[in-house]
Amino acid sequence: MAKANITRDIIHRQIKERGALGFERHYHVTDPFIRRLGLEAELQGHSGCVNCLEWNEKGDLLASGSDDQHTIVWDPLHHKKLLSMHTGHTANIFSVKFLPHSGDRILITGAADSKVHVHDLTVKETIHMFGDHTNRVKRIATAPMWPNTFWSAAEDGLIRQYDLRENSKRSEVLIDLTEYCGQLVEAKCLTVNPQDNNYLAVGASGPFVRLYDIRMIHNHRKSMKQSPSAGVHTFCDRQKPLPDGAAQYYVAGHLPVKLPDYNNRLRVLVATYVTFSPDGTELLVNMGGEQVYLFDLTYKQRPYTFLLPKKCHTSGEVQNGKTSTNGVSNGIHLHSNGFRLAEGRAHVSPQVELPPYLERIKQQANEAFACQLWTQAIQLYSKAVQKAPNNAMLYGNRAAAYMKRKWDGDHYDALRDCLKAISLNPCHLKAHFRLARCLFELKYVAEALECLDDFKGKFPEQAHSSACDALDRDINAALFSKSDNAEDKKGGGPIRLRATGRKDSISEDEMVLRERSYDYKFRYCGHCNTTTDIKEANFFGSNAQYIVSGSDDGSFFIWEKETTNLVRVLQGDESIVNCLQPHPSYCFLATSGIDPVVRLWNPRPESETLNGRVVVDMEGASQANQRRMNADPLEVMLLNMGYRITGLTSGGAGGSDDEDSSEGQVQCRPS
Repeated sequence: MAKANITRDIIHRQIKERGALGFERHYHVTDPFIRRLGLEAELQGHSGCVNCLEWNEKGDLLASGSDDQHTIVWDPLHHKKLLSMHTGHTANIFSVKFLPHSGDRILITGAADSKVHVHDLTVKETIHMFGDHTNRVKRIATAPMWPNTFWSAAEDGLIRQYDLRENSKRSEVLIDLTEYCGQLVEAKCLTVNPQDNNYLAVGASGPFVRLYDIRMIHNHRKSMKQSPSAGVHTFCDRQKPLPDGAAQYYVAGHLPVKLPDYNNRLRVLVATYVTFSPDGTELLVNMGGEQVYLFDLTYKQRPYTFLLPKKCHTSGEVQNGKTSTNGVSNGIHLHSNGFRLAEGRAHVSPQVELPPYLERIKQQANEAFACQLWTQAIQLYSKAVQKAPNNAMLYGNRAAAYMKRKWDGDHYDALRDCLKAISLNPCHLKAHFRLARCLFELKYVAEALECLDDFKGKFPEQAHSSACDALDRDINAALFSKSDNAEDKKGGGPIRLRATGRKDSISEDEMVLRERSYDYKFRYCGHCNTTTDIKEANFFGSNAQYIVSGSDDGSFFIWEKETTNLVRVLQGDESIVNCLQPHPSYCFLATSGIDPVVRLWNPRPESETLNGRVVVDMEGASQANQRRMNADPLEVMLLNMGYRITGLTSGGAGGSDDEDSSEGQVQCRPS
């Protein structure tokens, strides 16, 4: 983090009261605090897994819900149990929420008995019971703008809305996912934008995350009721459940193509948690079976698919991020995100030399790469990229490290880096070649062949290198293999978006929405999310400086948001950490999981003895989690039972085939 003059800021805060909020936000969660984060206390009182946690707005109360069907309200600052009550549920509680503007008196719970209950804490009574869902209720969402209204997501595929001002004991269906995705779809999580309560994000079965405009949905239904022809239907017309523009989908660009492979390996993709950043401009998703993704809701980008470099012209002006003269554009056109480099001759801006401190970081990254420390190299390159975002060489080098590491999603991140490098330097030789290799690894075989042909035309001196020949052989073998899929990936939409089962038929409206999906901005790796479907990921800090997530290995992981670098891993549970809820205004974190306790974490004094819960080998923990995610489900079950599994390789987790070791001049070393 950037250096700050804390003495000056303290004086400014004392003199000018308006500076207090800025001071709090800047120093709320800082890097020194993160590195001193440790266990403060364990709150004991539940007799089952603690599945949900919720702070009140002031941060002086913490509510928890458990498999024991009880909810407990704690005074976390004094480590005291204030209230414990049986909720009336007959199965595990999965969600607990304070109703806004109720003076922390009203608490809402959702559970595996398909029920939603509303409780008055002052009298310890359940005052409303809703039984409209037909499957487990996984999440409750509230909104400050609508203090009497809340929403629920359940595994019957429905998002329901409740208004406590209504006399009716029933709720209304706001969104029915089964109309779009078939009867097997399950809604797992939802959240309301804290800055604009009209927007609701929903996570469900599959890799797509949905963002809805509640206001548009209500207006559409009102207009349908008021329309004179509302009750008259013909065989030709069709009433849309949602109006055009009321929904926007988000997806990690590589996941739809990988979905059939995941299904074949019984690996389930499902969004287990969604949350907005404090300013409402970003959406964070913990994707079960995969990684944690951050989507930018302001500067959106289409997935990097259906991309092909146009035919290039001459070679040799600028290669591998190094500067020459008379630069020529290669005219790359990214069909789906609308980015275009003009064809023909164009000015290539000279590559600015890195400042000495960044040059040192780059050299450290190159040394880590040479030692096959792929994650360390990636983190160092990412640190440099944050400071020099227009340096093509850094993107090209990071792409090489991603391709060597081969964790889930690494080849797609490498592809994105290659494209960025080429956009900054259209004649970056290694980025062009790596782009072809990434396309091949991502199963875009025909595109990879065309990209490789383009590379050979642009850089004829490399056309017969060992790396080029090896990739050419791989591509042609894949193209003509009888075991290759009968349908061509180049067709795009139908392959990416089609359902695979009989009951999960996808509607035409759903197909259109999926085809219009936006891609992620950042990806966070290291944790494992395959065993439970309530695992959370959250922003940490008023300015969302950090990302935190639970994991199947009993740890929780903390990343820097902007660099995506892993900075801290702490052992938070004997089995699995599911819940992580940061305090609204302090560097204070509440976690829970399979253990029947709530754990509280804050920065420990510098004089305190060594924190025994710190996972020192973060790289080893991350690699083990990648292997766990790619293991056979039976092996994972045995791992959870304590058996040692052999035969899992230590490197290259992610299921990709090894690249040819003789990469020749093109790819063997970073620049």
